[in-house]
Amino acid sequence: MSDNVGALFTRTAVLTGAASARGIGRATATRLAVAGWAIAILDIDEDAAQAAAAEISSSHGGPAIGVGADVSDEASVDAAIAKIEAALPPMAGLVNLAGISSPTEFMAETVEAWDRVFAINMRGTFIVTQRVLRGMIDRRYGRIVSISSISAQRGGGTYSKVAYSASKAAIIGFTRAVAREMGEHNITVNAVAPGPIDTDIMGGTLTDERKAEMSSDILMGRVGTRDDVAALIEFLLSEDAGFITAATYDINGGLQIS
Repeated sequence: MSDNVGALFTRTAVLTGAASARGIGRATATRLAVAGWAIAILDIDEDAAQAAAAEISSSHGGPAIGVGADVSDEASVDAAIAKIEAALPPMAGLVNLAGISSPTEFMAETVEAWDRVFAINMRGTFIVTQRVLRGMIDRRYGRIVSISSISAQRGGGTYSKVAYSASKAAIIGFTRAVAREMGEHNITVNAVAPGPIDTDIMGGTLTDERKAEMSSDILMGRVGTRDDVAALIEFLLSEDAGFITAATYDINGGLQIS
């Protein structure tokens, strides 16, 4: 694979919701740092974002910053991106990872809880993407990847229920429509739809028993790892992925065959 960035640390990747040590975002940030990207971690937990950035910078030698922001709040996102723009090289990559799960069954769901899921999972993706795109359009270059879910395709069936599944389905439609508008600006926009992954979003750390139960219908016989997904995201942000846009990549070990 060719070098993502042409030269080390000349472009910045912004990752939302990437502060958790066991999350897909943290694994992706680490891979991108190794590949030569400057890293900006944007998370609701500013202390955790700063600690994650410091660890990445210390381990891999490149620039990294952590910034606190509520992705569902336009003013908060605007201030956070302005800090990133002032501190790091131009933003060439965005990974929309910030999201919350919702195990509540439909007839027990409330309007308030529904709106909260959509505020983080969908509105947050819209706000951050629109803000980052300003600079990408000016520079005529960008790679955007947003995290959907197998739940969007199967109608749940893993951990989260209707609100989460609907919000992640919205990510797929959003991705396709934004990609259609951004092609003329040399910007690719794609989605990744993971199946069961060994992170904490499905109600906490998965036990061996729960992993075995979840793996029973997976063709590869196991749940996915953070690095499985991070490797795919790294590729979609690379120069080699310049002719891929408006796509949704399933990464589920064969649990869902589309």
